[in-house]
Amino acid sequence: MDSLLNVTSELAPGRGQSEDASNSIATFLSSLVINATVALTIFVIFCILRPRFKRVYAPRTYAVEKERRPKPVGKGLFSWIPAALQAPDIRVIEQSGLDTYMFLRSIRTMFIMFGVISIVSASSILPVNILGTMKQTGLNSLSMGNVDPKSNWLWVHVGVFAMVVCWCIWTIIGELRIYTHLRMWWLTHPQTTQKAGASTILLSNIPRNLTNTQRLYELFSVFPGGVRQVFVNRGSKELEKVVKKRDKLACKLEARLTKLAVESLKAQNLQAYREELELVEEIARCNRDIRKARQNIDKMPKRSSALVMFNEQIAAHMAAQCVLDFKPFSMSQVSMSVDPQDVLWYNLEISPWSRRIRGYLSFIATLALTLLWTGMAAVLSSLVQIKSLAALEPFKWLQRSPIALGIFSGIVPSLILAVLMAILPTVLRLLLVLEGTQRKSLVGLRLLHRYFFFQVWNVYLVTIFSSSIFQIAIKSVQQPGRIIELIQTQVPQSATNILTYVLLLAFVGAAKEILQGVPLAMRYIRLLVRAKSPREQVRAEQPMDFKWSDAIPTHSLVFLMGFSYAFLAPIVNWFVAVYFGLFYLIYRYQFLYVYNHANWSMGGLSFPKSVTQMMVGLYISELYMLLMMVAKLNAGASAIMRVVVCSLVVLVTGGAHLYIRDVFMPAISFLPVKRA
Repeated sequence: MDSLLNVTSELAPGRGQSEDASNSIATFLSSLVINATVALTIFVIFCILRPRFKRVYAPRTYAVEKERRPKPVGKGLFSWIPAALQAPDIRVIEQSGLDTYMFLRSIRTMFIMFGVISIVSASSILPVNILGTMKQTGLNSLSMGNVDPKSNWLWVHVGVFAMVVCWCIWTIIGELRIYTHLRMWWLTHPQTTQKAGASTILLSNIPRNLTNTQRLYELFSVFPGGVRQVFVNRGSKELEKVVKKRDKLACKLEARLTKLAVESLKAQNLQAYREELELVEEIARCNRDIRKARQNIDKMPKRSSALVMFNEQIAAHMAAQCVLDFKPFSMSQVSMSVDPQDVLWYNLEISPWSRRIRGYLSFIATLALTLLWTGMAAVLSSLVQIKSLAALEPFKWLQRSPIALGIFSGIVPSLILAVLMAILPTVLRLLLVLEGTQRKSLVGLRLLHRYFFFQVWNVYLVTIFSSSIFQIAIKSVQQPGRIIELIQTQVPQSATNILTYVLLLAFVGAAKEILQGVPLAMRYIRLLVRAKSPREQVRAEQPMDFKWSDAIPTHSLVFLMGFSYAFLAPIVNWFVAVYFGLFYLIYRYQFLYVYNHANWSMGGLSFPKSVTQMMVGLYISELYMLLMMVAKLNAGASAIMRVVVCSLVVLVTGGAHLYIRDVFMPAISFLPVKRA
């Protein structure tokens, strides 16, 4: 108990206030200077390397179809900037797809939001905070905690908060209207409708008595235009093994022939090609086995899944919305816009009960993983806490160096957190696959929410915001009556942690994205080590895939961080605006010239997920503001009215959310009859 009292006495007002203030400023400034310096250095390196390494920084100018190639970029150091920004939106959609365009549009929308909030808050909320009378120091003097709880100047915060939230909701609804029209355009565009998958559905959990082509044909012939073809999936592990074996042999043969072609031109006899001839004979045997298996396809066991191709696209959308059988779980899994490369075929045969049990186990595993990651993040973060380090003999020199204090407080914890979060998506993706998800694209869409809420818990609530909770808990032990006062002062002070994390992502994260250091090395290493045949060389030249499921939740998290403190500590707004501005510029270039979009072609279905995550940011911001106003209720009738206004904003947001769910989501998911 004595040690606890010692801690609380150190944290009591007065004793460490000036020290904490100087540390917060040092942490912020050191983080800003170091991150900005690293980012500027990487940016200059990119500008120098870009014209010289076309294979890494502009592969889409030669390695994709001609109609999808962007205009070449000049060799000037900054010529890539106008090339990225001046490209019309319609060209972005045509060259990179609707998913890419809506992703860029969401980043741009968040940039505009925080740009406007930065200007509004700097001209209204920030002066009120600076002129506050609570004698806060350092960065805390810029937060709401510096305003007297009984002051009527708090109406400025509440008024700006209410107007900005309503404007943001209006903006989000406007973006959804635009997306709905673009979604309908994409669904009815010839490039979409001409694909067989546009009018095809994938069924699973089919009863045995219906795993018959004729029965399924009769069942689905009631839909407009009728059925074109029905394919009942069949299983043959032996055929699958033979096909894989043949593909490996073909790659091996190509590599051998390529090696012989580049060797010396001296005469060679037939004996030198003995190994190649053996490979050819083995491939021929595999082909004979495959042809024989195809001739006996009717003898292969039927699976409980099938593909149904309709004559009309609207028929597929209608079938996907209908209850196909009255029996529990019968044909309950229906997928549209089927691409064979997207299907996880080994998950189609999982029974409904097994899939449900797997889902529960996956959810429990995710919760356990969340707690495990929480513990790991807490332990690693505590190892670099400045007071813990300074207490150890090897690190006592930190107490004498404000610069070192700032570096350890502002950079190291953020780096550790970023590394931990980079490992996680792979684990979560594996859980979703083991759960029985039937399509790779659906795994990606489900991962968006799961990874986002994981980050909200571990990055935001545990690692960043928990410091305020800890401070409130410790200080209220000695003086329980001060808990309301502590909420008013400690909650805004977490803004420093958010600033350092956003700075890391805004500068170093954006610079890392544009430099592509690892791909720069790997593309050349892959060509030297693995590309042993023309086919492998062509594959090595293909543009790399973008990690959608990692990027979208991370940007949504930054939006949540910024918006939750937009009205409590307005300085956060400027750096969040810089974050989205930098990433918008960089992504415009990357998607036009670098990234391959083919691995994520779903007609922009990730955009509604982003909207949902933005709404979470609005809710958390409203909760904070409401709690801050409730904590100031002892200020009289004016304080009660501020609580009422904040409560009304929450109700308006909830109503808007229901409107979005009921009006836009059905139109986004399926093709309306009017547009068929």
